[in-house]
Amino acid sequence: MPKVDYALMYVTDDSIKEDNSFFQILEVALKGGATIIQLREKSCDTTTFYKRALHCKKLCNTYKIPLIINDRLDIALAIDADGVHIGQSDMPYDVARRLLGNSKIIGLSVSNKDQAVKEDAQSADYIGISPIFSTNTKTTDLALPLGLSGLKEIRETYKKPIVCIGGIHKDNTKEIIANGADGIAVVSAISKATHPEEATKELKEIVCKTGTN
Repeated sequence: MPKVDYALMYVTDDSIKEDNSFFQILEVALKGGATIIQLREKSCDTTTFYKRALHCKKLCNTYKIPLIINDRLDIALAIDADGVHIGQSDMPYDVARRLLGNSKIIGLSVSNKDQAVKEDAQSADYIGISPIFSTNTKTTDLALPLGLSGLKEIRETYKKPIVCIGGIHKDNTKEIIANGADGIAVVSAISKATHPEEATKELKEIVCKTGTN
């Protein structure tokens, strides 16, 4: 598997129903320096998801940035995405790996240290700590925020990349990276920004500068 840069994951905003706006923000995030894209659709039908995924894949290929699909292995397989991100109650990791093969990215959400030390997490290509801080983007089926202390505790036992999501913005990104994360995943910090491309550039710069210290 090619080396993946997890510094800045833009998780698409499924509250944006209008396609032109949806893809415009995706493209400026790619222009601004997002290093990996996660397509997340929680409420649309399969046909709409598939069509959005195809367009996302085309854009990501243009910018040579990997695209992963949240939850839906069928969509990932249908468009030959670069991988999937699964949660604790989604398709089991070993089944996802068998279906996707060894060349695809599989990320797994964890919300505590116990989940991080289990075999599925240790086998995944990266884990997503969710949520690191409180967030308004996702309001259902959400664990309590782990905070920086939880991140540090997991970092001690997890040797692969860690990406944090939940309540992340430009003012707390530096401390997340400084406390052991390899990258951040954001939705509204880009999608709701007044200038999404500049917001992406700023977040990317913080991650990269902090990561090299």
